[in-house]
Amino acid sequence: MVKKVVWALVFILAAAVLQSTILSGLVVYIRAVPDLSLCILIYIAYVNGAMTGQLTGFFSGFLIDFFSASPLGLNAFVRTIIGALSGLMKDTFYLDYFFLPMGLCAGATILKALLFFPLHLLFPEMVPAYTVFDLTLWIELGLNTLTAPLVFAFLRLFGSLLVRSKESA
Repeated sequence: MVKKVVWALVFILAAAVLQSTILSGLVVYIRAVPDLSLCILIYIAYVNGAMTGQLTGFFSGFLIDFFSASPLGLNAFVRTIIGALSGLMKDTFYLDYFFLPMGLCAGATILKALLFFPLHLLFPEMVPAYTVFDLTLWIELGLNTLTAPLVFAFLRLFGSLLVRSKESA
């Protein structure tokens, strides 16, 4: 399991760098970019289970907190919950190539927004919040939903590195 989490963190860190450099440079009028690291977390948690999802969510969130201006522990908290809940759904549905990745990543994006809101109420100066009327949330939701099948298809190529085999489970 440790090897899977470490490889997942490598992919998430690469995605975080990609989305903060290249993808954010493509954005002109809006601040929304697809959260590729969230989609990777969803994939890892869904195929490996809750414990791997929690560990990957915590450490990836901590890495994102460390490299960003957000308060230390904010993304670690949110992504731990998202990873745990995604991992609880392991083997619940057949992992197809299109609809399930879109639904999982859309649900995770909405859950992320819902988790940020009470934290914003507690710490208004430190924690940004998504609002229902802000286009950033809806555009990020759409981008995450549309890129999810591509991210899942890419990660399937590295199944031996990222997916725990049935014998070791």
